[in-house]
Amino acid sequence: MKLTKKTTLNLLTILIVLAFFVTPLGYFGKLALNQIFAVSPEAIPEAEQKELPNYNWRLKDESWDFFSFEKSKGRVAVVVFWASWKLPACEAEIRTLQKLYDDYKGKVDFYAITNEEREPVLEFKEKVHITMPITYLIVGDKAPLDIKEPPASYVISKTGKIVVAEEGVSDWNTKKTRQLLDSLLE
Repeated sequence: MKLTKKTTLNLLTILIVLAFFVTPLGYFGKLALNQIFAVSPEAIPEAEQKELPNYNWRLKDESWDFFSFEKSKGRVAVVVFWASWKLPACEAEIRTLQKLYDDYKGKVDFYAITNEEREPVLEFKEKVHITMPITYLIVGDKAPLDIKEPPASYVISKTGKIVVAEEGVSDWNTKKTRQLLDSLLE
């Protein structure tokens, strides 16, 4: 049986599509697509920026100890809601956030917030080589920010203004984001 060019091309297309959905190649392909199409978070125009209603927000740190978001009052803060199970979108975003964290830790407060249990998060951190601390949401507690479907993110200025409010995958490791943080740190 002789295969025509068209039949061969169709079979090849089907194999590529199948590989994209059922093999590890597909996972890395989807991760790459999320990274390629992620854009830098957009700053809200200054006249439209709303003030954070308060800093009264209980969270848990990596040791599972309670702490208050109050410690970020008067500081620039990046808050990202993510989940290790929401892959590859959250993985693409958390990788770019890690790069930003490496350069701005100590100057900016970073909150990578999840509502998961510790074990899957620790496994994910090890697999993806994340050193940034993970913060755990206390489900049911009142929060000063809208808790959206992950991935979602915010940037809060020293004065408590919500400068960025994004839904979906963002690329945090951009010149534009760094310029925004630098201007907020001045």
